[in-house]
Amino acid sequence: MAPCLQQILPDLLTISNHHMVMVLILFITTLYLMYRKKISIYLLDYTCYKPPSFYRLSMSMFVEHILLHEQFDPNSVAFQIKILEKSGFSEETCIPPSLSELPIKKSLSFNKDEATTVIFTVVKEVLETNNINPKAIDILIINSSLFSPTPSLSAMVINKFRMRSNIMSFNLSGMGCSAGIISLGLANDLLRVHRNSLALVVSSEILSQNWYTGKDRSMLLTNCLFRMGGAAILMSSRDQDKKKAKYMLQNLVRTNRAEDDLSYACVFQEVDNENKVGVSISKNVMNVAGEALKANMVLLGPMVLPLTEQFQYGLSSMFQKMKILSKKSIHIPDFRKGFEHFCIHAGGRAVILAIEKSLKLRKEDVEASNMTLHRFGNTSSSSIWYELSYIEAKGRMREGDRIWQIAFGSGFKCNSAVWKCVCNIKPEKTNPWMDTIDSYPVDLPDTLEIL
Repeated sequence: MAPCLQQILPDLLTISNHHMVMVLILFITTLYLMYRKKISIYLLDYTCYKPPSFYRLSMSMFVEHILLHEQFDPNSVAFQIKILEKSGFSEETCIPPSLSELPIKKSLSFNKDEATTVIFTVVKEVLETNNINPKAIDILIINSSLFSPTPSLSAMVINKFRMRSNIMSFNLSGMGCSAGIISLGLANDLLRVHRNSLALVVSSEILSQNWYTGKDRSMLLTNCLFRMGGAAILMSSRDQDKKKAKYMLQNLVRTNRAEDDLSYACVFQEVDNENKVGVSISKNVMNVAGEALKANMVLLGPMVLPLTEQFQYGLSSMFQKMKILSKKSIHIPDFRKGFEHFCIHAGGRAVILAIEKSLKLRKEDVEASNMTLHRFGNTSSSSIWYELSYIEAKGRMREGDRIWQIAFGSGFKCNSAVWKCVCNIKPEKTNPWMDTIDSYPVDLPDTLEIL
């Protein structure tokens, strides 16, 4: 037995040593995960494009244009006037110069002119305001859904501002009005991987090529609803920027329902019967948006709501499945207990009203969205930043306040970003609302456009 024991003992010691090493590695890994420094993502500043007054599209100018435009028939003219009258737009919304001429001019050069005007303006402003050298930018992300030239929009910015050759640049297209939050999500992921970095996110939509001249009503809607705008957002994962930051990112939730055919087709770029290109907006868009919002809320709720709200919602959902309660009796969580401010994508008054009712919000909660739609129109992915600017211009943002940005887009997508204000914010001169904020809020007509 002794010789056998002598042979086995070294093997046992080897196994024991390996076991101890594995335990030690596991212990060290656990300590690292427990005590490693949490990476915070900060929003240092942002700026929104404010078009000059001579880009203004008044109601009378819009009517004159479509009346004199030879390709619109009387029914198309009447439909567009009806939609605009019910839109809740002011006389101050703007379009690019190429669309204000008769006949309307559509060309690649006009698209580039609009893109450089909007994007270069907001990028220059946010960098100069914060005294940031363009070469200090580590990550550049630009989203523009319908205009994607070669070289890309991100390459145009790198060339204009002489950014570094090793900058990480991305150009997102085709992702609709929710692309702004998708860009934030990409910036968030990159900033966490590449610590101590600065990211610049630019959200815009180029209108020059997208004026529809056919007779399909689902495509004519875009002429009435979309207006010129853009925003540049400066984000950081640098510890040194903590004291300079305005907001800290809390949560990002994305919902994509493209697997459903109805959702996939409800906002769709295609050609009409006369072979004219346009973006059709389905009559089902409100129902599709509602389902996407529900799916998004289910994921976001546990992250932001107090336990009492989560318990009540879970209990009522269980009773509804057991057919003890009807669908109408299910408990709707009070999201006002999770947020002080709401920035709902200004896609149209009906969209804002539907969310107001479904979330049981107050008029004050949707004021920023309604006033942004009134003053600037639907600026696509940048609208949530005009809304945040409105809240700041009103002097309502306080340290500790939580903000819920909600955006909808083709696909169909519903995306949410949650921010926490980390300082008391005073309105700045670069705020696009500063010259008119005292005249807001304004009363809006009760009539609604169909979208």
